[in-house]
Amino acid sequence: MAAAVPAGCRRVRCANLIPASLASEQLCLDHFLDEAFVRTDQTLGRCREGHSVNPVDLEWLLSDALAIVKNLEEHAAEPNPNQRDRMLELLLILANLHEYVAHHSLRLDRPA
Repeated sequence: MAAAVPAGCRRVRCANLIPASLASEQLCLDHFLDEAFVRTDQTLGRCREGHSVNPVDLEWLLSDALAIVKNLEEHAAEPNPNQRDRMLELLLILANLHEYVAHHSLRLDRPA
């Protein structure tokens, strides 16, 4: 198992350690997943309303997916079943969002 960052989560009253793969986020895995679910739900909601996808949002979602994969790898030897299930659920939602965007020909907002 990969070492955790020797600092606590930036969320108030959270004493959980930060996994090495989330050091830049300064969030424990549970709070990272909470925020990633919110970002994903908001983006999917905008897509369903026919709005374009912001490239910054898309990049953020892709980095979320990469962080999830890294965490799954880091904790493969000693998985927390609840966290593993949440990570897999989020990866599935992100994959579905990717397919939704590909099949509905949604456009990306490109800065001028």
